[in-house]
Amino acid sequence: MSQKIWVETLGCPKNKVDSVKLSHRALLSGYHAAGSIVDADLIVVNTCAFIESARQESIDTILEISSVKSSTSRLVVTGCMAERYQGELSAALPEVDVVVGFDGDFITDTAADVAVSIGPNPRVAKAAFSGDTEISLPTMDLLNLSRGPSDQPWAYLKVAEGCDRRCGFCAIPSFRGKQRSREIPDIVKEAADLDVKELVLVAQDLASYGRDLPGGGTLTDLIGELQGVSKWLRLLYIYPSQLTNPLIEAICNSEVPYFDLSLQHVSRPLIRRMRRYGSHETFLDKIASIRRINPKSAFRSSFIIGYPGESEEDHELLLSFLKEAQLDWAVFFPYSREEGTYSDGLDSQIASELALARLREASELQDAITRRTRDNLVGEEIEVLIESPGVARSYREAPEIDGIVRVPLECRVGSFQRMKVDKAVGPDLVASRILSGGDHVF
Repeated sequence: MSQKIWVETLGCPKNKVDSVKLSHRALLSGYHAAGSIVDADLIVVNTCAFIESARQESIDTILEISSVKSSTSRLVVTGCMAERYQGELSAALPEVDVVVGFDGDFITDTAADVAVSIGPNPRVAKAAFSGDTEISLPTMDLLNLSRGPSDQPWAYLKVAEGCDRRCGFCAIPSFRGKQRSREIPDIVKEAADLDVKELVLVAQDLASYGRDLPGGGTLTDLIGELQGVSKWLRLLYIYPSQLTNPLIEAICNSEVPYFDLSLQHVSRPLIRRMRRYGSHETFLDKIASIRRINPKSAFRSSFIIGYPGESEEDHELLLSFLKEAQLDWAVFFPYSREEGTYSDGLDSQIASELALARLREASELQDAITRRTRDNLVGEEIEVLIESPGVARSYREAPEIDGIVRVPLECRVGSFQRMKVDKAVGPDLVASRILSGGDHVF
């Protein structure tokens, strides 16, 4: 009887790419997709460890799955939390069969209990159900694993792994390692194999793509090579100091003038304590220069609230920035104290109650700004990609994180359509199809 696999994914789009590749490898190895957790012979939980709330969600998910899974199925925990806390998780979670990091290959023949070898160097992981028994797991290069065509009109495409930066709040480089960019031909091949209308490029430090390659290369070079592979090309997670003029021009002149800028804060002293680049003035000037090139550019960013030493003046400066910048989208995270990071040892830690109060204030302000930017689109004609029945996106909305455009159900999934925005409902738009004669379909 064929074995069935279920992959549960937590965290960011980069994790989702890893899960897709794991699932594809499993199918090539003879597995079939399980219809539910209960039906699965092998259950894989791809965890997140970015901040404390993400780790808690990972633990809760593991425990919930272990309580409903079949007694004969095997539970594997992988991903960021497994890489960072492999030994601790093995000891603390007897419900888990194997805890394994990024390079372990746990896609196994469950009937014969034999690991499928795709790499030369074995990795050892504890099998919690077997006491001190050690299982040798061959290595698996997730970054370069193949994957099949996407089952959606769009797809994430990971172009690099790891990060060379040492931001004061972030532990990711300690378990994801240094940046490792993929070769452009490999990326272009995967993009073509995906056969989608929109490619969404992701990496821990996307704008630094290529600087570690022996022959060099830049993100702008990659964008040029991907032209024509899909109609839309979207970039996520751009570090502001790497937003060069050629890159700005390339994005502004593309079909998706969408800037996802990783700002984190705007107070120069606080940004320095974060070991990052920028300031209130620098960021406003950069956004203004982009809007001069393409006034229709859309902007998203993320901010950390409550970083050690954040003063009331720092917070007020952030609120002032939000009012001036008029970003389309923004998300706010409470500072999470991460063991081993620079900020873990800083003084002037902010009380969680104060941080959450500041976060609510910033979120409420940005929500009002987002509503106004959406209201301003009413009456506009836009082009959208139909991604599921009744649901579409324009270039202004990144998949899964921004609002959507609600469209008539008869619009064909995977097609591009011209629409007129009829109204805005919070972060979402409602639009009708424009016919060749200028009439609309409601």
